[in-house]
Amino acid sequence: MNDILIYGAGGFGREIACMLDSINEIQPQWNLLGFLDDGINEGTTNRYGKVLGNIDVLNKWPHKVAVAMAIASPKILKNLTEKIQNDKVWFPNLMAPNVRVFDPNAFQMGKGNLIFFGCRLSCDVSIGNFNIFNGAVSLGHDVILGSHNVLGPSVRISGDCRVGDENFFGVNAVVLQGQKVGNNTRIGGGSVVIKNTKDGFLYMGNPAKRIIQ
Repeated sequence: MNDILIYGAGGFGREIACMLDSINEIQPQWNLLGFLDDGINEGTTNRYGKVLGNIDVLNKWPHKVAVAMAIASPKILKNLTEKIQNDKVWFPNLMAPNVRVFDPNAFQMGKGNLIFFGCRLSCDVSIGNFNIFNGAVSLGHDVILGSHNVLGPSVRISGDCRVGDENFFGVNAVVLQGQKVGNNTRIGGGSVVIKNTKDGFLYMGNPAKRIIQ
């Protein structure tokens, strides 16, 4: 069994705890020690465990420990992972038992990715680090996804798409075949991207249009 901490003690953190339980039902792998949170007091409990401290506690953790990042903001997710400076900490890829990977031999991913229930990943897909697939997400063939992206429930990214870093996709967002989403882009819930996006903007609607902010 591997010791693991969940960084973030809110609802998303509890969802990760549920996924760990489901993984352990098939094959025991994870011993959840508790939660870390920078905004919830140490000692606070939920049904899955106790808050053991914040990032300072993690950076002083004395033993090897896995960490799952329950942070659904791309920018905050990146900032926090860069502040974790402890060689005892490692970041596993966690995948719910019913995730469908079409061809495991043609699928690549980095570290710290969270792939929740009902996701389906086609052939020749490559993803980077610390991406969150929050339930029933679908990636088509030959998709390349960068790092620190948050994909809400039921997001669909069609084949041959390229996605950069630190993007947020709302619930039911769709990117059509062959499009490029760069960096630090937000796609509103239910929006359909039919052409390449520009970095740093919000896109909403069907077809998705750039919102000036």
